[in-house]
Order: sequence, then structure tokens, then C-alpha cells
Amino acid sequence: MEKLAIDADYLKTTLLELLAIPSPAGLTDSIVHYTGCKLDELGIAYELTRRGTIRAVLPRNIPERRRANPSCAIVAHLDTLGAMVREIKPNGRLALMPIGTWSSRWAEGGRVTVFTDKGRHRGSVLPLLASGHVYNEAIDSQPVNWDQLEVRVDEDIHTEADARALNLQIGDFVAFDPCPEVLDNGYIVSRYLDDKAGVAALLAALKAIVDAGVPVPMECHAVFTISEEVGSGARAVIEEDVSEVIGIDIGPVAQGQGAKEDGVTIPLMDSAGPHDYHLTRRLLKLCEDFGIPSNRDVFRFYHSDAGAAVNAGHDVRTALLCFGTDASHGYERTCVSVLVHLAELLTLYIQSGPTLPEDRQRRLESVEKFSYQLDSGQLEGTQPHTPLPDAGDLVKPNDKPNE
Repeated sequence: MEKLAIDADYLKTTLLELLAIPSPAGLTDSIVHYTGCKLDELGIAYELTRRGTIRAVLPRNIPERRRANPSCAIVAHLDTLGAMVREIKPNGRLALMPIGTWSSRWAEGGRVTVFTDKGRHRGSVLPLLASGHVYNEAIDSQPVNWDQLEVRVDEDIHTEADARALNLQIGDFVAFDPCPEVLDNGYIVSRYLDDKAGVAALLAALKAIVDAGVPVPMECHAVFTISEEVGSGARAVIEEDVSEVIGIDIGPVAQGQGAKEDGVTIPLMDSAGPHDYHLTRRLLKLCEDFGIPSNRDVFRFYHSDAGAAVNAGHDVRTALLCFGTDASHGYERTCVSVLVHLAELLTLYIQSGPTLPEDRQRRLESVEKFSYQLDSGQLEGTQPHTPLPDAGDLVKPNDKPNE
């Protein structure tokens, strides 16, 4: 097993190409086509679900052992946040409903493309009170919510009829400009690094594996989902032979969090509960053994494709591998080096085989071969008990007050 060199230029170029393709959840066909073409270039076979989730297969390429290995799955999502037109107002402006969970604070001021059934139009997302010259200080006291925003389409529109004449309708998708910048100091700033940066890192890792021709002891499913931001994600795309699912996603950087814009962040728990004890610690050990900077974290308000797989009833070990990202679901920032480290760790994982030998079997008939999280030394004395004096010795009949 070896840490492979990652083509950072390929990673950055792929990320910018992904960001160039609008893909709010529900409008993902175009980015599915793009990702399929990237897999074709790498010579990796894949299949699609009806709606477009991609399951690519990196086949096992070592001789069969005594027992067949299960498969693993690495999951990243192609869909992003966005919005949909929920009302055409009498003045021709558009009210919005968010796609995914995000604050209107980050939508306000955004430049957008509205996709109609017959074309597209450009526009801006504005607060209802948009001009200080008109509303003075009232613009600063407006509430922060989606009802306080509207899209001003950059066309000659003054009435609802004007908007409808341009084929603007309820249900039109609204995609926000990502506005990416790749800086000379290594920082990347953009909307939708969640999770297009994760997709780029996964593709870069797959490229490194294919180019190096290293042994792959466990069939690896690279899964690209299209509905993570609305909660379903990997619920219906994990095959029966998969024993381990690793989600690739953002690691929110903020006060009180362990995630950093340096190295790989491995959360031990998120809103779905703890991730698998053995798999997470194995990934941390790979980082330690191969000199990959890593951070441990616990996420409080966070859902992922890994959690979606378990919630769907799949009997799999789960873990998350994250790239530390400041201002998640806003103008996000991470570093190229973080994405390279993430891709390096993925190449090591793909080469490493099942986390536990007993995972080669779907069911064990007894606990004899089942794993241990704690050894006997850790369990000894886990219930310390300080004996209390006998209450009867403390309270004697002659101690009772006179009645």
C-alpha cells in the first residue's frame, strides 16, 4: 500500500468545471453527463439509476483469497443548494422557496439564472426594501427570511403578465452564481464547494489509482448522488455486498469545532449519531502512518450521504471524510492542500481492503469472531464504587429526639 501522488492541476480544473455547471437538487442531469464523461476518460465503468445517481465500479484486481471480500462505497454528491420560484408577484418579481437547508442571508445579493421551460433569464436576489435612498435605515431592520427576498429579472418586466409573457412560471429553478476564486496562496473560495470540491477530490483519487495501477483488494463503488441536499442522497443506491460506506463532504470550520482548513477532518459523530468505531479509527491510523494531517470533530447540525445509507436500513459501517470549509452553505473557503490530502487518504483506503476480517461474512453465527471496541484492561474497574457506612449504625434508637 502506498500514498499516491495526486494531480493537483487535474483536481483544480475538475472543480472549476463542476462549479461551472448549475446543479441545484432536482436539476442535475447536466452535471451527471459531465461526471459520466470524466469516468469514461478514466476508463471506469459505471451505471445510472433512473434519476441519475452514478455508481462507478473500481474492480478488485488481486487474486481471489480464501474468502471473497465485500465491497466498499465512497459517496460524494453532485447536487447543490438553490431555489425555486413559488410566486410571480403583481409587479413581476419572483418569490422564492429554498432548495435544501440554507439561510436567506446568503441568498440576498446573489446573481442568479432562472431556468424556464423554454430558456433562461438572468437576475438578482434583492431584499424587499432594497434602496437606502428610499427606505433609509429601514433596510437594516428587515427580517432575515425567504419571504423578505425577491428576484428582479433583468428584462422589461413591470407586471405579472410581463413575466408570464417571457415564460416565467411557478416551479422554475433558480441557480445562484458560484463566483469561484482560486488564489495563488492555495485558498479556494466559492459557493457550492459543498460538495463539488469533494467530487473533484474523489475523481482525482480515482485517477491516481488508475494511473498507478496499484492493487485494489476490495471492489470499490464510487457513488455520485443527486439529492443529498434535500435529505435522500444515498438511501437507495448502496448494493447488498457493500460493508463500508464513506461519505465525502464539507467539514464546517467555526469556533468550537475541530475541523480546520488544513488536513483531513474525520468526524466521529454527526446528527445521525456516532460513525463506526473501527472504520473511523482505521482512517485516523492511515493518516498517522502515512503523514496525512488529520483533525477529529463532532458535528452538531449535520446530515450526510453516509447517514442516509444507514437510515435506509443498510447494514454498513460508516465514516465521513471532510475537507475543512469556512462559512459552509455560504461563500465557502477551503485550501487546495486539504483536497489533495483528502484524495491521498482515499487512495490509501481503496488499497487497504476490509476494515475487519469478519466483514467478509454478512452474518456471524456467534460472538466468537465478533469485534471488540474495548479490551479487558479498559473495562476493568469501569464501575468504581465507594462503600457507604451502614445507616443502622449511624441512626440508633437513643439518637431519636424525645417525643
